[in-house]
Amino acid sequence: MENNSGGMGSGEEGKSVEDLEFERLTECFLAESGSLNEVLGGLRSFHHMGESSTIVQRAMGANLNSVLGGEPSSSSAVALERESLDHDTHNKRPKVHSFSLICSDWDCQSASSDFIERGYNINQISFKNEFHCPSPALAEGHPENLIVSSSGRDNRDGCNTPQMDDMEVRMDLTDDLLHMVFSFLDHINLCRAAKVCSQWRTASAHEDFWRILNFENRSITLVQFEDMCRRYPKATQLNITGTPAIHLLAMKAISSLRNLEVLILGKGQLGETFFQELTGCHKLKNLIVNDAALGNGIQEIPIYHDQLRSLQIVKCRVLRISVRCPQLQTLSLKRSSMAHVALNCPLLRDLDIASCHKLSDAAIRSAAISCHLLESLDVSNCSCVSDETLREIALSCANLHVLNASYCQNISLESVRLPMLTVLKLHSCEGITSASMAAISYSYMLEVLELDNCSLLTSVLLDLPRLQNIRLVHCRKFIELNLRSLMLSSIKVSNCPSLQRISLTSNSLQKLVLQKQESLTSLALQCQSLREVDLTDCESLTNSICEVFSDGGGCPMLSSLILDNCESLTVVSFHSTTLVNLSLAGCRALSSLKLNCPNLENVSLDGCDHLEVASFRPVGLHSLNLGICPKLNSLHIEAAHMVLLELKGCGVLSEASINCPLLTSLDASFCSQLRDDCLSATTTSCPLIESLILMSCPSVGPEGLSSLRWLPHLTSLDLSYTFLMDLQPVFDSCVQLKVLKLQACKYLTDSSLEPLYKNGALPSLCELDLSYGTLCQSAIEKLLACCTQLTHVSLNGCVNMHDLNWGSDMAQLVIDIDLSVEQPNRLLQNLNCVGCANIKKVIIPSAARCLHLSSLNLSLSANLKEVDLACLNLCFLNLSNCCSLEILKLDCPKLTSLFLQSCNISEDAVEVAIEQCHMLETLDVRFCPKIHPVSMGRLRAACPSLKRLFSSLASI
Repeated sequence: MENNSGGMGSGEEGKSVEDLEFERLTECFLAESGSLNEVLGGLRSFHHMGESSTIVQRAMGANLNSVLGGEPSSSSAVALERESLDHDTHNKRPKVHSFSLICSDWDCQSASSDFIERGYNINQISFKNEFHCPSPALAEGHPENLIVSSSGRDNRDGCNTPQMDDMEVRMDLTDDLLHMVFSFLDHINLCRAAKVCSQWRTASAHEDFWRILNFENRSITLVQFEDMCRRYPKATQLNITGTPAIHLLAMKAISSLRNLEVLILGKGQLGETFFQELTGCHKLKNLIVNDAALGNGIQEIPIYHDQLRSLQIVKCRVLRISVRCPQLQTLSLKRSSMAHVALNCPLLRDLDIASCHKLSDAAIRSAAISCHLLESLDVSNCSCVSDETLREIALSCANLHVLNASYCQNISLESVRLPMLTVLKLHSCEGITSASMAAISYSYMLEVLELDNCSLLTSVLLDLPRLQNIRLVHCRKFIELNLRSLMLSSIKVSNCPSLQRISLTSNSLQKLVLQKQESLTSLALQCQSLREVDLTDCESLTNSICEVFSDGGGCPMLSSLILDNCESLTVVSFHSTTLVNLSLAGCRALSSLKLNCPNLENVSLDGCDHLEVASFRPVGLHSLNLGICPKLNSLHIEAAHMVLLELKGCGVLSEASINCPLLTSLDASFCSQLRDDCLSATTTSCPLIESLILMSCPSVGPEGLSSLRWLPHLTSLDLSYTFLMDLQPVFDSCVQLKVLKLQACKYLTDSSLEPLYKNGALPSLCELDLSYGTLCQSAIEKLLACCTQLTHVSLNGCVNMHDLNWGSDMAQLVIDIDLSVEQPNRLLQNLNCVGCANIKKVIIPSAARCLHLSSLNLSLSANLKEVDLACLNLCFLNLSNCCSLEILKLDCPKLTSLFLQSCNISEDAVEVAIEQCHMLETLDVRFCPKIHPVSMGRLRAACPSLKRLFSSLASI
């Protein structure tokens, strides 16, 4: 055929990027002008090859230069190349022998040397009469067309020269090298590589790459399957699950594929003849039959095979099964419906008959005891199994190591002895009681024990030296666990509402989680390797638990302890040299806490709102927050590494001893009972404090403030909401102070701040907060006029704050206080005068030397009428809710944000004001009654730099 219907044709228009790329590469080979780097670069850009491109490049790198030069590699060179690849185990992919069709139906491309020469279109979703080899090329959703000629030669062969002889376009690589490289590719990429040239096509079809054939859920016909068997007679694995007529295909497979080792089939009807002919498939080692009907449902199905090692008959419909396989080691009949099974498998080690509901107790006993080498037995969900059967099995199968008898309601194990058992699973066995533990204790080699949902189990008392894993979940009557096992490494106990006592001895257990054991009152541990314990929501635990987790209590390696919501704890005292993390969150009854844990780094006390006495001596904490303990009245801290302490809200704290030599920040806000003596002691023992917050500490007086002289590094001090009348102790003691907050200090006199602007006190001060104070206008004006080093000033809510006029009157203020008229430029950057009801006018001309002012907030100043600013670096101006504002003059070339919400200013005034603001980006005029939303265009025209314009009806 010359160009199949639906092909891309020989012109450039129908070619994919993939085809054009291969044509370019082939031209490079033909002209012998393409360098190795160009070719390998092209292979990397071939996106369908994916990660295999780098593998091809790496595998070909060593020998490709000499190969392209016309010198074939010697066998020793190839061996050397293979050896170098074997050493790179991290980057090399193993050989891929799987042939799995992922697409929704068959497409039409072959990977053998003649599957391209058959003439078919890959877009078709069915086999052609003369084509029998499926292709996975459609698996990734790339509907490519392969155009072939009737002469048996590809029109393109992956190149751009039609009618080119195969030998002319052949990549001159040794076959051994190609074979080695292609062994890293899956079948999808092998099919794509076959399109490069005839040599690659032949190499990619090598039978070594097609050992595994997977036709699961594919509509393959018998004729097509016969052709596949003819093409790949050396296939070793076959999957025909879900294919039509699986019996016929299976019969053909066992007669044609003589090297078959693994056969997987199911979802259909298998006749008796298949099992009779199975003996002819001599190399078969693994047979899997899943969800199938065997025979006609009446006769016995014989499965006889001398080499079979693994047999799975899962979820199959059959009456009787007879298995005679002398080499069989694994047998699974799970969920099958047979009523009888006969086994003659002397080497069988693993038997799984779970959920075989029709098998009688006698049938299970007969099948199991016939396998004397049995090591693993699964009889779960076989409700008829009895203790007598298990006892017979134990006597006949001396090597039984694994037993799963879950959901077997009739067993109690009281008379069963299984000394070699290592794994025992007894989920939902209602016959298992505390009396069963005596029998289980005979299994001295037991490593795994699972007792979930054993509803009648009340206690477990075991001494098993090799036990590593135990599970006790949803045992509603379970009261006591006493377990001794030096190798125990995992324990799962949950949802046992009656559990009261636990005693564990282990040298391997590192983590213990016993959450939500509401009745647990007693816990005894001898666990030398235990590091983490979680007892969250164990509501009944008493104070005696502290002895368990202190030094000498049996957990010498404990580093993390969680006791969250243990609401019965009232007095907690730990003395531990290993404890690093402790959580007592939600322990609401806790009133006293004493921690002697020198390595303790983290402690959580959230919700401990009844804590009254706390002692941390010594601890390794770096930070501590006790502000969530409102009833704390006595505190003792000795922490050599602590840098941050927060006592905010400890309103009744009256006794405090804080010895933290590295402490840099102390927040004692609202500690109304904190006295001068406590403050003095703290400043003496914590000389590195840099930030001290004493807001709402009315008991602190001059003596306490004088003790601040012991803090040479103090730079931030908050004395807001105190009753201070004299700040002289602060001026004398805090020479390095940079931040001083005096909010609502209403007892300060008008002369209290005179040392700042007359005597040069606090020369490093740059931030001053006088909000909500009562200082007179004159004191404020002098402060602003003369303290030019201030960068942040807050005067929010100052009732005596009147007009802020820094014009010609400012020089007179300077003269009045006997200072030189020639003052340096102001360093002021942020000025906040929010809610100053008496301000009517704010004038800051260029002569005021406010060269650094970048933020000015005058919002909520209801009587403000006029604002006239000439500030070269002002970026932010907030005049929101200044409802009396009428005049606005701005000479602020760097202003970017202007807020005028709820201002009574006119459109014209705003338009004129922003004309000189060439960097303005945000303008907010919402709720301004004199500015209409329809006039937003005028404002945009006046200031083209606007990006965000907010009006009453919309945001533009």
